Amino acid sequence: MIPWLPPEPVFPPVTAALIEPNGPNGLLAAGGDLSPQRILAAYRQGIFPWYSADEPILWWSPDPRMVLIPEEFSPRRSLAKALRNADYEVRLDTAFAEVVAACATAPREGQGGTWITAEMQAAYRRLHELGYAHSVETWIAGRLVGGLYGIAIGRAFYGESMFARAADASKIALAHLCVYLRRRGFGIIDCQMETAHLASLGARTIPRRDFVARLATLTADGDAPGRWPADAVRDACRRAA
Repeated sequence: MIPWLPPEPVFPPVTAALIEPNGPNGLLAAGGDLSPQRILAAYRQGIFPWYSADEPILWWSPDPRMVLIPEEFSPRRSLAKALRNADYEVRLDTAFAEVVAACATAPREGQGGTWITAEMQAAYRRLHELGYAHSVETWIAGRLVGGLYGIAIGRAFYGESMFARAADASKIALAHLCVYLRRRGFGIIDCQMETAHLASLGARTIPRRDFVARLATLTADGDAPGRWPADAVRDACRRAA
């Protein structure tokens, strides 16, 4: 049985998370709230919330953990061509709420609903206001066609979700995120769950103990929370090409 969280923003050790061959991998605790204090405390320890609208808040810490090192991002040939030549613009933090809402409604293979509930959207909008949550947005002809959002703490970025309404739009956003994070000395992007899609772009799994150890170092320093400059990565991948 998993523990129910107390009112204070504390968690059981991640080593207590469930690991079942045919069941949930990494389910750690239930309950609590989505206050900024609790969410930030969770991420610093390698824990994240993930649940459906008809469930209590569930907290997870899978083992192994899929991560993407910004320097290891590896676009396929077709994506590299799109990064050089496609008619797009990438902006940071100009349409955070719209990106989150689009991620919540994006169809997912094998999923009939969304874990990005109205409660979750409100919680991450609050983290955006506080300077912790950020969006990377792909625009074509003035229309938002793809993007991603996540949390930055110190020099660690925790990816939450992405969406695309045009070919390669979410991958273009991810490529520019990696450029921006490399420039700022970030050491890791947490991908949370293992997927073949992310693996094809350079992500890999590492043991949870290694992941948590890296977080302890990376979240201890870095830039103060704040809005990212909207045009910080404009044409970055075209120049790199």
